[in-house]
Amino acid sequence: MTVHRPPLGRHHTVGGRQLMLHRAGTGGPAVVLLAGGGMMGLDYLNLHERIAERTTAVLYDRAGTGWSEGADALPRKAADVVAELRALLLTAGVPGPYLLVGHSLGGAYARHYARTHPADVAGLLLLDPFHEDLQRRVPQRARDHLERMTKELERQQGAEPTEAQLDSAREQLIAHFAAWPEAVRGPLADRHLGTFRTAGRENDNLYDEVADELRAAPPTPDVPVIVLSAMGHDATQAHLWPADLLGEIATTKHTLHAELAAESSRGEHRVLDDAGHGWLHEERPEAVLAAVDDLLREAARP
Repeated sequence: MTVHRPPLGRHHTVGGRQLMLHRAGTGGPAVVLLAGGGMMGLDYLNLHERIAERTTAVLYDRAGTGWSEGADALPRKAADVVAELRALLLTAGVPGPYLLVGHSLGGAYARHYARTHPADVAGLLLLDPFHEDLQRRVPQRARDHLERMTKELERQQGAEPTEAQLDSAREQLIAHFAAWPEAVRGPLADRHLGTFRTAGRENDNLYDEVADELRAAPPTPDVPVIVLSAMGHDATQAHLWPADLLGEIATTKHTLHAELAAESSRGEHRVLDDAGHGWLHEERPEAVLAAVDDLLREAARP
């Protein structure tokens, strides 16, 4: 199998697979970025570079995503993702404990890491994280709409895109990553286009297998935790959901995120009214970096 070389970072062999990891900066605790579902580590390069000015910063691609091998493994259990990340950090020589920054699905994996290996974790920053009870607590019509939408997305992904559609998508991605270094921008756009079908499979077991794992896990350790809720407009979500239903889901999400923060005596819930779910780290980078700074200070306390 051909292993594509990433524009930044390098491959490490873990579990027989080549996994991409990019490390910069010095000091500790190291901040490890866990991408959202269907995303990849270099999507967070804007944060990574700013965090590296403060401490060691790490981004990586889970097996089957980005520049890492293992598409045949998707979807995966949260326990497997956590074990892989622990092994990767050990192999790459990144010492713990870590400040885990998890976005969306990555937030669920970060929580599972902290709950199953509390000694490895100095703190948690959860960026609009997935919650295992969201589907249970939203209205029934939201669950019905999700089922219909999932079937339609599967049908669309089964169709082969035209050259014109690919060219248009690439132009949009290049524009989206305009602030990224030129050497990264093009390869990142091309990798998104080349892996979008497999990347979406990460979510296939999210509402059953992964949700059950999270419910059965030990409690959250009493480490510093900040949960950021993105409550602003998100163009992608608005395209997929009726406005009134999206509002009800957002209200439920807000409640669940507050509950997540309350799981730790050192937890805090912050709301971003002007950021959407998918790219809050681009829309409000200063808010994310402020949370990183607060958690680094808190983690440094005896």
